[in-house]
Amino acid sequence: MAYPTIDKPYGLKPINLLGGQVFSGSTRNYPIQYGYASNIFYGDLVNIVRGTIVKNTSTTSATGVGLVGVFLGCSFTNPLTGQKQFQQYWPASTLAGDCDAIVCDDPDTVFKVAVCSATTTIASASVAMLGQNYGLIQNAGSTTTGNSAVSLLYSATLTTAAFPCRVVGLVEDSAYSYTGTGSTSSTTLTLTGTGLSGASLTGADVAYVAANGQIIGTGSFLTGAIASGGTSGTLNVAVAVPGSVTDIPSASTVIVTMYPEVLVKLNFAVHSYYTATAV
Repeated sequence: MAYPTIDKPYGLKPINLLGGQVFSGSTRNYPIQYGYASNIFYGDLVNIVRGTIVKNTSTTSATGVGLVGVFLGCSFTNPLTGQKQFQQYWPASTLAGDCDAIVCDDPDTVFKVAVCSATTTIASASVAMLGQNYGLIQNAGSTTTGNSAVSLLYSATLTTAAFPCRVVGLVEDSAYSYTGTGSTSSTTLTLTGTGLSGASLTGADVAYVAANGQIIGTGSFLTGAIASGGTSGTLNVAVAVPGSVTDIPSASTVIVTMYPEVLVKLNFAVHSYYTATAV
């Protein structure tokens, strides 16, 4: 099995910068308005409004004016104890006038994020999704852990230009695969014998093993899950392999790979540092 197991979303986590530059942990502090009435969790996208930080709640478009990055905690004077407090999230309606929000604001940051098909149901990305745009699911974060539950919204549609996040990589560390014996006909995957060796996720990548032992990517992925032992599935598009291969050959070893996490970057003009529109 993969390590670690991804069973729920956790927001956006900074990993590195475009071009392989190392993320040094550099952040910027912004104020949060006294009594701001919404929780802001570690990993949430945030905007700046009238000079203070607010949670970004958009889904298919994160271009709300003033998007400045991802929230990574805060500090403020606790109004009950009078003590300085460092916190994973901003508790809604806290009566503190000196809050500093810690924001990862570099517009070239690459973030790791979980993929979900709906709310917090983990789905998969695939090789075909590299370079494509996706929206977000604004799940409520946890006041216990302080972590966000924002996730990337799986979609079988790969041509939506307005979505805010561009997939730039697949996370191999948490990927895992199951196999079966079978073939395809157009967009139908048929497995023989005992079927798939484990349960797949929606969006799982589909490949097969060539006669020379090499793995051949098909450029296709599953539009629905296959149960453990399942014998059929549906691809988003028919197989397309150089050499005019349009189907997985009969009795091939089929490999279904799950990528529950991806690496994304905010699209150009989504981040306020890359647009001339003022707050």
